[in-house]
Amino acid sequence: MKDDDYMKLALKLAARGRGYASPNPMVGAVIVKNNRIIGRGYHHCCGENHAEVNAIANATENVSGSTLYVTLEPCCHHGKTPPCTDKIIAHRITRVVIGATDSNPLVSCRGISCLQEAGIAVTTGVLEKESRDLNEVFFHFMEKGRPFVTVKYAQSLDGRIATATGQSQWISSPASLKFAHQLRARHDAILVGSKTVLADNPTLTVRHVRGRNPVRIILDSKLVTPRDANVMQNLSEAPTLIVTTRDSADPRFQALSSAGATMITVDADTDGRINLNSLFQLLARQKISSVLIEGGAKVITAALKNDLVDRLVVVTAPKILGRGIEAVGDLGIRDLAQARVFSICKILKKGPDFIIDARPAPSESAGRP
Repeated sequence: MKDDDYMKLALKLAARGRGYASPNPMVGAVIVKNNRIIGRGYHHCCGENHAEVNAIANATENVSGSTLYVTLEPCCHHGKTPPCTDKIIAHRITRVVIGATDSNPLVSCRGISCLQEAGIAVTTGVLEKESRDLNEVFFHFMEKGRPFVTVKYAQSLDGRIATATGQSQWISSPASLKFAHQLRARHDAILVGSKTVLADNPTLTVRHVRGRNPVRIILDSKLVTPRDANVMQNLSEAPTLIVTTRDSADPRFQALSSAGATMITVDADTDGRINLNSLFQLLARQKISSVLIEGGAKVITAALKNDLVDRLVVVTAPKILGRGIEAVGDLGIRDLAQARVFSICKILKKGPDFIIDARPAPSESAGRP
């Protein structure tokens, strides 16, 4: 087997940490000695051992003189766990093959230098694109300084996310609903506006699939979220952050706080709504690396208008509603040249529905904050 083959195995191992490793990256490791795989490991959960340490611990024989294949540059600093480079050096591994360099400034290229200074041969850039794609959220968070934002909505064939009376449950199929819960499990936080809470009373937790609950974020400038809303339940398993433009002097602020919500005051934007740029910077400081926006239309529109969307997931059901509510409102576009352009990465079929998974086209993403 070649370096690429072993790295492919490491990438498959890394993907097992999806939904649990965040805000750490997903990392996989394979140890090879005399052309035999003697150890495998991956990063299970933030705060637990890293992939390299697990691979060494799982090895079926002494790893001295072996080659370590790891999807991301080994860490060289003390975080929640000791440096992986120390473990690699101590166990006399003679060669390390790395998929991608770590963008974390505490690690970037330093881990490689540490290994080389210890006399270990280092090869970098093996399946680098695949390694970066696997951890697009982590790299975005480290390099952009704000959470990776996914906008997801379900619509009819004629582009309606609800009927004229506001009914939206359920436009999409059970298969698409399961997919939506997989998305929830893979994000650190899920965000909706207060109108969605009032109209649908969603729980915003992971059901239908296995996975951890995201932090629930409610945009509520007027503090209208009811204390008995579903998002105010189950707070020990799924914390709720209520973001408002009002301060603690407001009695409603105190009422929601005493009910167990974490209250956050953010400045208003030029339209008098919650400033999403300021909010995402604040969330980044709290180590929330990814946010899934599920609505409603005003929140989706604001995110697009401010060029904050890094991924767009659109579920389209084979239904026609006629009059109804659109997912995206006025973006101020009066010329086709101003259109927000997305590149379709994947098209899936779930039950009778089609799902488009897209990213902003390069010309749209260049220069964004």
